Amino acid sequence: MRLLVVEDNRNLVANLFEYFEARGHVLDAAPDGPTGLHLAITQEFDAIVLDWMLPRMDGHEVLNRLREAGRDMPVLMLTARDELPDKLAGFRAGADDYLTKPFHLPELEVRLEALIARAHGRGRQRLLHVGDLRYDPATMEATRGGRTLHLYPACRKLLEVLMQASPAAVTRERLEHALWGDDPPDGDMLRSHVYELRRSVDGPFPVKLIQTLPRVGYRIAEPTEGTARAAEDDDGLV
Repeated sequence: MRLLVVEDNRNLVANLFEYFEARGHVLDAAPDGPTGLHLAITQEFDAIVLDWMLPRMDGHEVLNRLREAGRDMPVLMLTARDELPDKLAGFRAGADDYLTKPFHLPELEVRLEALIARAHGRGRQRLLHVGDLRYDPATMEATRGGRTLHLYPACRKLLEVLMQASPAAVTRERLEHALWGDDPPDGDMLRSHVYELRRSVDGPFPVKLIQTLPRVGYRIAEPTEGTARAAEDDDGLV
């Protein structure tokens, strides 16, 4: 997920960054309403975490202007205001979900994942691409350099998760959960699936996109200087 956090509480923002980045998500932050609105309009995010009480422009106004600008990415309102009229006002302004403080970080993550999944189901899911690699989640078709890639279902799922997070890394735990939920098999089946995915995505091509990050997980990204070895390390321990 690529998330925008519009929140003026620095400690809360730091906690969000620590939690979500450790799980392979990419975050940007804005400390006030106008900055958040500018980022939301000019950049692409999978979802926005929006505080209600913000300096210079409150979250309600940010949300109104965002929707008026035609931006329809999911927005989760995050606030200490827990009265029913406040929640109704947030939803009427265009919020997709509403979470009151204090909250648990895993609950926020699950709510955001659900919002993004529903948004994709409404037809807003876009074609994923990294370099010359393309994947269409709607048709489950993958191509590279115009050549169709034939992938097993597990490999397609890994490809989708990695490409959605690109260029960020995705942890082993998150990939295992994507494949097997809360009951991963014994042994290192994930490595076997990543190996098969590499054979299809990188094997026939000179530029390797799938990179191993030792003790972290994997990512798909166009290689830069210093990453070529990681991209080719299909036996690296993580």
